[in-house]
Amino acid sequence: MQIKIQPTLAALTGLGGLCLIGCATMAESKMTISHAPFGQAPDGTPVQLYTLRNSRGSEAQICTYGGIVTSLKVADKHGKFGDVVLGYDTLDGYIEKSPHFGCLVGRYGNRIAKGKFTLNGKEYTLAVNNPPNSLHGGVMGFDKVVWKAKVLVSSTGPALELNYTSKDGEEGFPGNLKVAATYTLTEDNALRLDFIATTDADTVCNLTHHSYFNFAGKGEVLGHVVTIHADRFTPVDANMIPTGELRPVKGTPLDFTKPTSIGARINSDDEQIKLGGGYDHNWVVNQATPGQLTHAATVTEPTSGRVMEVWTTEPGIQFYTGNFLDGSITGKGGWTYQARNGFCFEPQHFPDSPNQPSFPTTVLKPGQTYQNTIIYKFSVR
Repeated sequence: MQIKIQPTLAALTGLGGLCLIGCATMAESKMTISHAPFGQAPDGTPVQLYTLRNSRGSEAQICTYGGIVTSLKVADKHGKFGDVVLGYDTLDGYIEKSPHFGCLVGRYGNRIAKGKFTLNGKEYTLAVNNPPNSLHGGVMGFDKVVWKAKVLVSSTGPALELNYTSKDGEEGFPGNLKVAATYTLTEDNALRLDFIATTDADTVCNLTHHSYFNFAGKGEVLGHVVTIHADRFTPVDANMIPTGELRPVKGTPLDFTKPTSIGARINSDDEQIKLGGGYDHNWVVNQATPGQLTHAATVTEPTSGRVMEVWTTEPGIQFYTGNFLDGSITGKGGWTYQARNGFCFEPQHFPDSPNQPSFPTTVLKPGQTYQNTIIYKFSVR
């Protein structure tokens, strides 16, 4: 099924330029949304693959299993389109073995120390799936469930809303959490994610996105040039849990306040680099106002000329350089993924925030609405 979008009609559809696709009488346009079967989840639930295309030729493919961005095609400086995210050609790969390729992460992105936290005087126990910690929502996090899809019309580009309700007690977390995640492939070549969540009981919530990027097409990402607009980071202990300190990046290998290649200092003898096996840390975004959409990072790949800006409303951004890819995964087109063949920028709240009272809170209460926007904007130079 393919739906063609007429931007002028979409602009008339109400607040935010979004509406349900209820009428298919739309004029010819190069902005389209189509979908096709993409296999079945382990419990037999059918999975769909949605393809979003804008009028400039960019394309994002998103499957309802885990909200995974299975492909993201953007142009290089010569106008040639190529896929810039790691992953698999089929659903089976994501089900059988995936280090969170391209997925939605929740209910809590990143690590929670020892799989425990206390809320309102009660201790909650989570799955320890990254010993000795809980990671990315547990054994059956949001990356392993089938989301309900709703196609939207947007004046800014084709959009897909995914919905899921995480039940009270799921993976040890309290409260029924209702989540909506909307992906928009904008006309200015950005993949935008808007998260909204509500709960019926006090809980913790920290949602993010986990694509592994490589703008060169193949090989290591060490030549990619990174700028992170952050003067501080959260150093970690031997278990990769923040110590609670907000440490200045100045004078450390984690200083990306000026454009620096990923490989320039990744083999440093610095203690933090050794603990992470490379970069696997949270930076404190230089944010004028909490919750304000902020330009957090920029990545440039000199050969292809591809540029990505990362914008976020979150206080932190995790930069990870694929340190645990070890050649055991064969992905798209037969590419065997080795260490540092991809990098992630995961805008989010700080790791282990439920156990760190000095960090910005991740507690969500009934009557409150969790909101989080992530934008990956592409261009060339």
